[in-house]
Amino acid sequence: MSPRRIGIIGLGTIARYYLAAIDRMPGWELGAVCDLRPDALAPHADRVPCYADHRDLLREAALDAVVVTAPNDAHAALCRDALLAGLPVCVEKPLGLSAAEGRSLAELGGPVLFTAFHRRYNDNALRLRDRIGPPTGIAALTVRYLERIEEHIGGDTWYLDADRCGGGCVADNGPNAFDLVRLFLGDCAVVAAEVTRDERGTDRQAVVRLDTAAGAQATVELDWSYPGETKDVEVRLADGAVHRADLLAGHRGFKSSLWHEYVGVLDAFAAAIDAGPGHRDGGLAALELVDEVYRREPAMAPGGERA
Repeated sequence: MSPRRIGIIGLGTIARYYLAAIDRMPGWELGAVCDLRPDALAPHADRVPCYADHRDLLREAALDAVVVTAPNDAHAALCRDALLAGLPVCVEKPLGLSAAEGRSLAELGGPVLFTAFHRRYNDNALRLRDRIGPPTGIAALTVRYLERIEEHIGGDTWYLDADRCGGGCVADNGPNAFDLVRLFLGDCAVVAAEVTRDERGTDRQAVVRLDTAAGAQATVELDWSYPGETKDVEVRLADGAVHRADLLAGHRGFKSSLWHEYVGVLDAFAAAIDAGPGHRDGGLAALELVDEVYRREPAMAPGGERA
């Protein structure tokens, strides 16, 4: 089969991992790129068509699929346009700024809508899941997602704008952490949340307690002001044994685990396209958990009341 031609909309910090994965994978071929910034497009000008307007890309580039890696506040509109153009979409988490935006996209039907939770393809997390076996043996699970956000955003300063990001650590790191809970334990629901905000009202730390479909208790710890980086999963089994996966172990260099995780994202995206209407996306479930955390502090939620 010929490789699928894929376009990338948004060439910020995360786009480099998609570009590297596309280059490594025979099933994909870069077909076009889009960004509002001429300097972001310039490195690709001799390789593929470059667009400043995503609508031109969707109309002209003869693509089989698109990846959306634009800022969070653009996700819903870009995904909608691509889906209405008949193209499968892989979108960076979060699916939108609110569960209402996510539901609106999910209700469109048609082509595959796939949210990229890159940590669910982490080799250490997957080895832990395979080692512990069925979720019925898990008594408790903790996911920690701790980092100093300013060290991770490169030039993407929109992360620090709560209205564009959707909030702070809960809105942006929360979906990845919640998805890891769902990877191990299935559906989950928020039962308690403690959120710490800075002087601008942006959530910088949070501890979220969840009940899960498997009957285990789960805890998600988020921190945007942590000195360093810790991303891990700890599982306590019913027999008292404790197992842990450091998501960064074995990946030397800053953010180096992302290189293999985004290969996993595109593999799973291709499988979702092949499955067609049978694909069920986790993006809306993660957004609903984010919204539930913020609903517990409605007066402090960025942008006012959340749907």
